[in-house]
Amino acid sequence: MPEYVIVVGAPRSGTNMLRDLLTSAPGFGTWDCDEVNLLWKHGNLDVPHDEIPRERATPALAGYLHRSFDRVARRTRSAVVVEKTCAVSLRVPFTRALFPDARYVFIRRDGIDATASTMQRWNAPFELGYTLRKARYVPPGDFPRHLATLVQKRVVQRLRGEVRGEARDMRVSTWWGPRPHDFRTLQEHHPLEELAFIQWQRCVEQAADGLSGLPDDQLLEVVYEDFVADPQRGSSRLFDFLGHPGAAGHAATDAIVAGSVGKGRSRLGPEAVDRLEALGADTLARFGRG
Repeated sequence: MPEYVIVVGAPRSGTNMLRDLLTSAPGFGTWDCDEVNLLWKHGNLDVPHDEIPRERATPALAGYLHRSFDRVARRTRSAVVVEKTCAVSLRVPFTRALFPDARYVFIRRDGIDATASTMQRWNAPFELGYTLRKARYVPPGDFPRHLATLVQKRVVQRLRGEVRGEARDMRVSTWWGPRPHDFRTLQEHHPLEELAFIQWQRCVEQAADGLSGLPDDQLLEVVYEDFVADPQRGSSRLFDFLGHPGAAGHAATDAIVAGSVGKGRSRLGPEAVDRLEALGADTLARFGRG
């Protein structure tokens, strides 16, 4: 049976970086798409958000997901399966109940930088190829429901004339990334940069709370800014934690750079930054840099 590693973090906080770094080493594998949130949603399509409660983690669902992970291990000939879906950060107790023996890596990044980066993704145009790659891992019985949701989302955007990437104070009708339980209410009351910030805030707070209590051999916390400042050191620490110290020498760290650190404030501007800092002062103090 393969080992399971679950990378937990808010969007645009380095989760892709860690997943790609790990799977660049021999013996580590993952899905050939960015995220598999629709796989995680199997059996819980009646939950309209990503905060799936722990009691929904049934033995049948655990068996289904374990078999899915194990297929990845066989297909990639890997001893370790790495999973990175940002929405997991909103449902860690549920995930822990399904994968009690997994190792968890929690990466956190400065909330202002993460917000500015998330807005770029929220504003990105629709990519059919990206969507189709993820669709390959949708449980067959769930496919009609997800297809209908996707079509409805695209129709709403067309009818409302939404052009992603325009005015920040625009109220958006669709949602990108992890969905808190009250995401519809948030859309009604916040402009885009505040939505992205609140999303980061909810993800890091709920991830940290949900991961608390795990023993040291199951949980590693990574600070994005520290990791990109010295990726070789960060890589060695990561693989040591996973019990594969020799793999660090084969991992690709050359592409990891610190160029984006601190750029969020200049990109957003002082007025927006002041509002975000007032909106989430406690969270920024708890999960700020360092």
